[in-house]
Amino acid sequence: MPSPLPRPVPIGVVIAAHDEANVIGGCLDALLADAGPGSGVELDIVVVANGCTDDTARVAAARPGVRVVELAEAGKAAALNAGDAVARGFPRFYLDADVVLGPGALRAMAAALTAPVDPPLAVTPRREMVTAGRPLLVRAYYAINTRLPIFADALFGRGVLGVSAAGRERFDRFPAEIADDLFLDSRFASAEKREVSAVASVVQTPRTLRDLVRTLARVRAGNAMLRASQPGIRPSVPSSWLRDVVLPRPWLAPAAVVYVAVTLAAALRARRHPRGAWGRDTSTR
Repeated sequence: MPSPLPRPVPIGVVIAAHDEANVIGGCLDALLADAGPGSGVELDIVVVANGCTDDTARVAAARPGVRVVELAEAGKAAALNAGDAVARGFPRFYLDADVVLGPGALRAMAAALTAPVDPPLAVTPRREMVTAGRPLLVRAYYAINTRLPIFADALFGRGVLGVSAAGRERFDRFPAEIADDLFLDSRFASAEKREVSAVASVVQTPRTLRDLVRTLARVRAGNAMLRASQPGIRPSVPSSWLRDVVLPRPWLAPAAVVYVAVTLAAALRARRHPRGAWGRDTSTR
């Protein structure tokens, strides 16, 4: 009898989910569709339902082949570490529970990480921000934000990133601070990261100005805690909005006024953000 064909090495996926019953199904269905019959892709998906008071664990467990780990307390770092401890396979991807990847996206990023010549150690998809239907002030903020050059070689701001086996060796555990994507971004030099521009992560922007300020405050608080506790974290570039965005495009000056005002409001609110809190934008869920 001929020898059976070897099973493909699974691609590992870790999803930390806290009260995500409304969105986790769409995230998982998109991933599983990428590993459908004949795709040649095998996924090992681990959903870590942490501190959930809804049906996140049940919704995830209903998907075939998805493993669920339940933690009593909410905490993204602890959830990521718990998922990493049981995940199998590389490349390995870390997804936010509300991310819906398009057909072939996971395969394209995995292919980049396993390329035979000069593969990167970490990848992200292209970032697409959904601002349709948002108030004018929210759209004005993102008119500046989406043009900031910091995102050109960044792993953050997409809700999904992947690492090769060699890339995973760059760190031990996720730190307690909540800025996990900034932490991973700082583990790699620019030449070791790559944006797979053929695929996109579609990011839903906050639906109100108040939700935008809350979301930015949470991000700023997490970033500040991470920079205070970890060496080598990428610094912020406060003047980039002016030097790199507005001066070359003076017609964006009105949007810049909104951008600066929102940034200052978020900075003030960030000072009151609870340390390690799971904060997130609930307006898009």
